[in-house]
Amino acid sequence: METSSITSHKIVRINGHTAEELDDQLAVEEPLEIQIAFQSEGRKERKNISVTMRTPGNDPELAAGFLFTEGIIHSKSQIDGIAHSPFDENRVVVTFSAGFEPKLGSLERNFYTTSSCGVCGKASIDAIKTRSAYVNANEGLIVKKELLYRLVEQIVQHQNTFETTGGLHASALFDISGQFLMLREDVGRHNALDKLIGAALLAEQLALDKHILLLSGRASFELIQKAAMAGIQMAAAIGAPSSLAVQLAEESGITLVGFLKKDKFNIYTGHHRIQ
Repeated sequence: METSSITSHKIVRINGHTAEELDDQLAVEEPLEIQIAFQSEGRKERKNISVTMRTPGNDPELAAGFLFTEGIIHSKSQIDGIAHSPFDENRVVVTFSAGFEPKLGSLERNFYTTSSCGVCGKASIDAIKTRSAYVNANEGLIVKKELLYRLVEQIVQHQNTFETTGGLHASALFDISGQFLMLREDVGRHNALDKLIGAALLAEQLALDKHILLLSGRASFELIQKAAMAGIQMAAAIGAPSSLAVQLAEESGITLVGFLKKDKFNIYTGHHRIQ
């Protein structure tokens, strides 16, 4: 059973010359250990894949999304089940289907996807292009600029925990008519997107090439990498993109919008998709 995503903490609020003691709401941050279980040469194997600091909630989606965006699995059919450990609510075990044995040689976690790894950007981008099955999946996606303006208001309406704590990132998914489909929140922006992609994977809705991804903060290389893995062709961010995110979006055929407001935005790549 998953714990709450919000906790209360007593604080002292200073306002000018006055001090007031009150309860403040905080976003919970706890480690999640992701394990995989599978058969190898007739033996049952279990391996620890990752530990990520996350906000509890949608843990099976997070695990599925992480394994997918890291290229370890490619479809829901390769998953037999996902469950929390009966001994630890901060551990989730993904059991693979019979006959599927993951290739673990690349499990240095492909940490080239993080901006701090120091690996050549071009090499990283080439690796992503060869790993994603959905790059350039839908070249016919066109939206009007007015539709993008409306997305900002919708993400505010649906980002419930952020409104309470001010401490979470969100990834939201819309169809090409601007209809809200789903949103996931987390203290880690990459976790929020993994939860979103994991939900789509488990619902067998990939590729997301007929959808718009909205990011509540900035667009980093890692987020665009995950978007590319899911076949997303249009990503909009409330904040700024990084230089490597723009480069990856360009090479992956993704339309990337940044600094999205209610009346303006910047188009960094793929301007032909926006009217």
